[in-house]
Amino acid sequence: MHIDLSGRTALVTGSTQGIGYAIAAGLARAGARTCVNGRGAASVEEAVARLRADAGSDHLVAAPGDLATDRGTEAVVTAVPEADILVNNLGVFGVAPPLEIDDDEWRRYFEVNVLTAVRMIRAYLPGMIERGWGRVVCIASDSAVVIPAEMIHYGLTKTSLLALTRGFAKAAAGSGVTVNSVIAGPTHTGGVEDFVRDLVGGELSWDEAQRVFMREHRPQSLLQRLIEPEEIAHMVVYLSSPLASATTGGALRVDGGYVDAILP
Repeated sequence: MHIDLSGRTALVTGSTQGIGYAIAAGLARAGARTCVNGRGAASVEEAVARLRADAGSDHLVAAPGDLATDRGTEAVVTAVPEADILVNNLGVFGVAPPLEIDDDEWRRYFEVNVLTAVRMIRAYLPGMIERGWGRVVCIASDSAVVIPAEMIHYGLTKTSLLALTRGFAKAAAGSGVTVNSVIAGPTHTGGVEDFVRDLVGGELSWDEAQRVFMREHRPQSLLQRLIEPEEIAHMVVYLSSPLASATTGGALRVDGGYVDAILP
C-alpha cells in the first residue's frame, strides 16, 4: 500500500510530542507539508527540527499557539490559512476523584479537549468543502467508550469527540471531505508513563510498572501491552489519504482490543 500525500497541507494540533508528534512524522514521511502546533514557539521549533531529522522532510511549518484561547487560535490560523488535512490531537488528561472535580476543571477539560477541535473544524472545513477534498481526524480514546472511574471528566470529553465527529461528517456529506475519529487505546507516551507510575507506584522498573498497570487497570486489553504512538499514526495517515475515500463518520479503533465490543 503506497500513500502519497504530496501537495497536501496537514495541520496536527498538539504535535510537539507523543501521539501528535508521531502523527506529524507519519504525514511528513508520506509527503505532506506538515504544520506542527504547540502552545510555545520554542517547543514547536524544537519539534520541527527533530521532524526534519526523523521524517527526512523540509516541508514543515511551525504553527505555535494555545488553541484554548482566541489569540492562540488566531495565530495558528494565520500561520496556516488553509489545510487539506486536519488532525485534532490536542488534549489533556489526569487522574481525579470524580466528586472532587470542580466546575473550573470540568470547563478546562471541555475547552481543551472538545472546543479546540470545534474551532479548528470551523476554521478549515469550509475551505475543504469548497475545494472538494479534505480529511478531518479527531483523536479520541478507549475512555470515550469505557469511562474510567479515575478520570470521568476526560472520558466525557472523548465521548463528545465521537459525537462531534459524526455530526461534522454529516455537515460535509457528499463534498469529497471525510471526517472520522480514531479510538486510541492505552498508549506509551511520556504523560502515560507518569500516569502509570501515579497508579502503581514509582519504585518499580518501567517494564514491571507497565505489566502491573495492564494487569490491574487495563486487564481487558487483548494486546496486553501499551500501544506505541507510531501505531496510532499509521491509522491516521491512512485515513488522511485518498485510499480512505469511502470511510467517513466513523470511529476506528486502534485500541489493542481494549473495548470489549464488536462496534464502538
